[in-house]
Amino acid sequence: MISPRDILAAHILIVDDNQANVALLSQLLNEAGYHNLSATRDPFSVCDMHSTHAYDLILLDLQMPGMDGFAVMHELQQMETGGYTPVLVITAQPGHKLRALASGAKDFIAKPFDVVEVKTRIHNMLEVRLLYKQLEQAVSTLKSIALHDPLTNLPNRRLLMDRLQQARLASVRSQHHCALMFLDIDHFKQLNDTLGHDMGDALLQQVSARLLACAREGDSVARFGGDEFVVLLDGLSLQPGVAATQAEVIAHKMLTALGQPYQLDAQAYNASLSIGVVVFLGEQDAIGDLLKKADLAMYQAKSGGGHTVRFFDPAAQLPTHVSPA
Repeated sequence: MISPRDILAAHILIVDDNQANVALLSQLLNEAGYHNLSATRDPFSVCDMHSTHAYDLILLDLQMPGMDGFAVMHELQQMETGGYTPVLVITAQPGHKLRALASGAKDFIAKPFDVVEVKTRIHNMLEVRLLYKQLEQAVSTLKSIALHDPLTNLPNRRLLMDRLQQARLASVRSQHHCALMFLDIDHFKQLNDTLGHDMGDALLQQVSARLLACAREGDSVARFGGDEFVVLLDGLSLQPGVAATQAEVIAHKMLTALGQPYQLDAQAYNASLSIGVVVFLGEQDAIGDLLKKADLAMYQAKSGGGHTVRFFDPAAQLPTHVSPA
């Protein structure tokens, strides 16, 4: 529910070329308890102001020199494509009501207006606007939950697959190579068995933070499941050999960072990581095959003692399933 305090704190913009009208509306709103008010007599500035401040309500006069309220609403509609345009029109021309509503206004008040009616319409419109924003936030939160791992807040497998597909398509256009890293914490099961799952969760969170610190801007770090992480590097070199070297540098940076001691319940804990890497270009390989190749290379790193990096060997057989040690 929207509280009265939230409504009175809403950000309102008054747009009218007549200073007397601005002063009257400002006084009326202040007396009603609204305290977050802005005003402009310049209709050309409305969209820039709304872009900066995201007003909860715009009280808009229709008849202004140079740019009338209909033109202002048209520009606001362009800004708020698919969204909610919070405009309440106030005009001395009641015949403009239907056109104003068709142009995007959410409500209409004719001058001279009744003070009680104005206050009621503003209150009701703000309540709807804030409920709409509340709904948008709830939808955004649900989308985030659906696409992110709840423990680490990293992208989950579903979001990773989408980003991997986008990286493949972008690579086709740019001809820049990408790299997919499959990472697995060495001996993680032993940690869970000896210190408990709470300590295991704490380690996963710290590993996530260090991986993010090592990644470049634009790279994707995802939790694939359990103690498995995937890092997607895009925008690497046009040359496969140089791209592999770039990926190797980042992988060794991760090994160094993740090899430092962790603090688990005030005690130091040492952990290591095995990393498998496959370099790719465009859509030559299916997404599933890329993941299998990186997984196989990671398994080879584990078999070599862990805490190391292995690149996929094209001569290796692709198993139908690879289980980390």
